[in-house]
Amino acid sequence: MGEFSPLIIVGAIIGVFTVIFVAAYIVLKKKKAAVTFDRNMPDSEIMARMLPYAKPYLGSFAAVLFMMLVATAYDILSPLLVGDIERVIKDDFELRDLFIRVAVYASILIVSLISNYFQSIVLQKTGQKILSALRQDLFTHIESLSHNQLNQIPVGKLVTRVTNDTNAISMMFTNILVNMLRNVFVIVGVLGAMLLLNYELTLMILCFIPFLVLFTVIFRTFTRRVFRTVKDRTTDINTYLSENLSGIKITQIFNREQVKMEEFLQKSEGLKKAKRQQMFVFGIFRPMVYMLYISSVLCLLYLCGRGYIRETSFMGQTIESETLVSFYMFISKFFNPIQTLAEQFNQLQSAFASAEKIFSIFDMEPELVDEPDAIELDHIEGEIEFRDVWFSYIPGEWVLKGVSFHVKPKETVAFVGSTGSGKTTILSLICRNYDIQKGQILIDGIDIKHIKIASLRRHFGQMLQDVFLFSGTIRSNIVLREESFTDEEIWQACRYVNADRFIDKLDSGLDEVVRERGNNFSAGQRQLLSFARTILHRPEVMILDEATANIDTETEILIQDSLEKMKNIGTMLIVAHRLSTIQHSDNIILLSHGVIKEQGTHQELLHKKGRYYKLYTLQFNEQQRALERKNATA
Repeated sequence: MGEFSPLIIVGAIIGVFTVIFVAAYIVLKKKKAAVTFDRNMPDSEIMARMLPYAKPYLGSFAAVLFMMLVATAYDILSPLLVGDIERVIKDDFELRDLFIRVAVYASILIVSLISNYFQSIVLQKTGQKILSALRQDLFTHIESLSHNQLNQIPVGKLVTRVTNDTNAISMMFTNILVNMLRNVFVIVGVLGAMLLLNYELTLMILCFIPFLVLFTVIFRTFTRRVFRTVKDRTTDINTYLSENLSGIKITQIFNREQVKMEEFLQKSEGLKKAKRQQMFVFGIFRPMVYMLYISSVLCLLYLCGRGYIRETSFMGQTIESETLVSFYMFISKFFNPIQTLAEQFNQLQSAFASAEKIFSIFDMEPELVDEPDAIELDHIEGEIEFRDVWFSYIPGEWVLKGVSFHVKPKETVAFVGSTGSGKTTILSLICRNYDIQKGQILIDGIDIKHIKIASLRRHFGQMLQDVFLFSGTIRSNIVLREESFTDEEIWQACRYVNADRFIDKLDSGLDEVVRERGNNFSAGQRQLLSFARTILHRPEVMILDEATANIDTETEILIQDSLEKMKNIGTMLIVAHRLSTIQHSDNIILLSHGVIKEQGTHQELLHKKGRYYKLYTLQFNEQQRALERKNATA
């Protein structure tokens, strides 16, 4: 038994490490994920859904496969060539024989390097094309979601899906899958070469495979869960940053920097713990594989060395030195791909976890879709009718209750009422940002559900209280990347709404840089740009939602002048708290708790002395008192 003591020691080491690995698995298996996932998908479903993106590039992948086989030949043939060189050196050799073998070895190496280079180039180009298509489809799908759906998804989460997660999937095509396939080829090829060279030693090495399979199966069962946790923690941080960097001015105004920092540190700590668990999982697996590699080398050296020292054979066959050298290299070639497979499997789980997140977004069916027989509208007159419309954002909590009214073409209709009465909701429903639960909304006598959404919205121009300007220039924000407009048309629209008065004073005019959200312009200037943008696109129906709420008196005069001009363009729907801005409307509709209480012209409603009269009197008295205070101060 003494002569087998090294093998017994190796077996004991493997047994101890196996126990440790299984114990670690049990500990990790008991840990519950700290977050919920969008949806767990089997690997087969993920691959099936990714295949359409790779299908157009099957020719490129076939070329890569050929170059991969060429490069793999080096891994299989190099140990045999080195063993042959050892045999030539051991025997009486001629320099010419040695030179030929070294030249063949070098040639195979050069061909392998060239194949690897072109393989990498083709893969990177193909991967970027796949990534671009995936991102484009994802962004297009996000654009198709309704306002209600987008309100439910944090912006940071969507940004993470379009950037981080798509990058992880790109790595799957450009690196992981192809290299995993190559490593499988190497393992199979090396195993075949070893069997041909010496099947007894090969069987000895294969004794370590069951342990390797055991470690791999256990490792696979929980790596996906770890990567899901990492993805969720990363999304959580990105969402937090997106929200708080946008609102950092409020944080500074209220001196809440320390509180926000503590919240961020808490989320960062969560990500750190998830990353630590990821490293722990992989930190256990790879040493296990390396331990098996070292153990097989020790067994090979022991058995071959024992045969030389005691002049005995292994299983009835003498092991030559060239066989020992070749097998030593083959063991490295055999276990190195397995170790690399472990790392690539690690990355593959990360890519699959990202794919789950991305396809969870794809699986969100848009709430608003065109009917199969929906029509296009080239032009509308601007007639709008609500027939007994009921609507709720939350089931059972009605925001509008049986609302009915009629707007004639080119009329100006104003909606007034207290906060939460349903004014803004009506404007959103007309553009079909949401679908109603009961009733009908008609445009020129046609139910808006029978009109294609893009066609419907093309005829509306919206000017909101909170004007959103994109990073770029004044010109790009007015034309919205529609390059068909000429400078003269742009300036004409600006002059029409009095926006030219401040644009003329800027150094770069229409090419003045607009920073994020237009924060280098005042609220009034942003509103005038919004008006110019709307006028330029020539809508038949214009919607103004509190467009004059947060501007100074001088700018309000300019905007009022613009509004008077815009009334001649088409139908105008206005929501305003300042009743002075809607006195000349053709019809004023007063809402309360989702119900129309009064409607008529300004004078008609004053004569009724109802709710509108009280509201107007209250605002008029407040304005008078404000004016008296101003005069007294002066």
